[in-house]
Amino acid sequence: MPSEDWKQAALKALERLGDPGPLRHAAGVPGGSISRAYRLTTERGTYFFKWHRNAPPGFFAAEARGLERLGRAAKAVRIPRVHAWNDPPEGGEGWILMEWIDSGSRGLSSRRAAEQLGRGLAEIHRSAAEAFGLEEDNFIGILPQPNGWYRSWTDFYRERRLVPQIRLASERGLLPGRRSRLLHRLCDRLERWLERPDLRPSLLHGDLWNGNALADSEGVPFLIDPAAYYGDREVDLAFSEMFGGFPSRFYDAYNEAFPLAPGFSERKPLYQLYYLLVHLNLFGESYGPAVDRIAERYAG
Repeated sequence: MPSEDWKQAALKALERLGDPGPLRHAAGVPGGSISRAYRLTTERGTYFFKWHRNAPPGFFAAEARGLERLGRAAKAVRIPRVHAWNDPPEGGEGWILMEWIDSGSRGLSSRRAAEQLGRGLAEIHRSAAEAFGLEEDNFIGILPQPNGWYRSWTDFYRERRLVPQIRLASERGLLPGRRSRLLHRLCDRLERWLERPDLRPSLLHGDLWNGNALADSEGVPFLIDPAAYYGDREVDLAFSEMFGGFPSRFYDAYNEAFPLAPGFSERKPLYQLYYLLVHLNLFGESYGPAVDRIAERYAG
């Protein structure tokens, strides 16, 4: 396909929004590993545009609805406003057009931004549902993330998070014998670590690593690229500690606003396991040893 196809899609997106252009400036935005991202500038405004040549069906619709869901729950944290999106029913060229937010030079390194993010995430987590999951499937990265509604958190986490990734790893030849045996044994024993009578379904960002939490030019934090659903809020906190983590003030502020239940440190690796399996399936065996360590700890 011609290298400028994304520009044609961008013009269609602006037309759908009601901005007639012309497109004064378009510049690539670094950081995305799945979609190509651009900053678009017209006489009327500046926008953030993501484009994927071969998006799976429903890919950008899921992102749009996840952002809108978080936006309804968030007050202390900014969520980019979605202007328009497009998903071909059978997959193919897709895109999403959003509000542009200028990132500040200090990011979350400032105490104020880290504290506000911690309190803002606690606020989002207080948005609850009657069951665990979501009414529709979505995505974690480019991989399908099945949902549905479950009364039991342990059943949901086993059947809709761990098992699909374990099955995919097996199909991709990433599940040697001992790894397979330990992971299946771990799944069978999840109740002993995850069952808690006081657990309620919290709205989760679902993909909360430090690349998806930023601060604007005024130091106000904002969240992007969700994989939202209702689950144990500890999932977001567990993943946030991977791949560099967040400033300590973020965690302190969160616990001041919404203290975690005792035993989080014991459950945390089980929640990190899901994301390690996702990375194993996306990027290969370099994540295998980390998966093995958790499987050995809980099922060895």
